[in-house]
Amino acid sequence: MRPDISVFGRYTYLVTELLWGGVALALLRRTNSVRKALRVSLVLYPFAYAWDRYTLAVGVFDIPLRTGIEIAGIPLEEHVFMFVVPSMVVGTAEALEEFRE
Repeated sequence: MRPDISVFGRYTYLVTELLWGGVALALLRRTNSVRKALRVSLVLYPFAYAWDRYTLAVGVFDIPLRTGIEIAGIPLEEHVFMFVVPSMVVGTAEALEEFRE
């Protein structure tokens, strides 16, 4: 049985991103790779933004449980997502490297 996180209403997506962002940040701090993740996220950001803007414009996906705050034509939560995902990838890769050593 899955927990019903819709109790956060219009903040559901933001809460989800902040929760996973916290996990990513803990992983990055543990592996001492915060700067690396930030650098990767900043390099990828323009591509992610263009991709996100396009997919929202053509209706590929809809985000009903969001704040409604838009910045530069896309939801606030999507901007956060564009930092959380690369951060999780960098943190995981760095942790795997440490584990391998």
